[in-house]
Amino acid sequence: MKLSRGHSHGFTLIELMITVAIVGILAAVALPAYNDYIRRGYITEAVSTLGTHRVRMEQYYQDNRNYGSTGTTCGLAVPTNPRYTYACTMVAGGQSYSLTATGSTGTVVGYDYAVNQTGAQSTTQYNGATVTKSCWVIRGSEC
Repeated sequence: MKLSRGHSHGFTLIELMITVAIVGILAAVALPAYNDYIRRGYITEAVSTLGTHRVRMEQYYQDNRNYGSTGTTCGLAVPTNPRYTYACTMVAGGQSYSLTATGSTGTVVGYDYAVNQTGAQSTTQYNGATVTKSCWVIRGSEC
């Protein structure tokens, strides 16, 4: 089979450059949205852990009539997570506590959440900015 001389096959350089530019624009839009989606999943994991630990603290209180017996550490071991640092502080002679989750690595640095014995939720830092919200902010600036 013989090809005619003036007829080319394949892609020209300009067609290839246009395709690369379109893929680059799509990636520039999709990557931040994907990272935000992943971060919200990590935040949900943290607040879910706080809620679960709060229930465990209430069970401990029912058994012991306090949230801990010595010092300022709560009666139960705090949860562990590679992305968050959890801390539980007991006050008022073991009759109240504050459980916090502080973002410690990656995309969750700058996200801090807390819950206490009454179930009061709070956000003290969101996206690196200090906030005072009486709820867990997961997306945007409102609960």
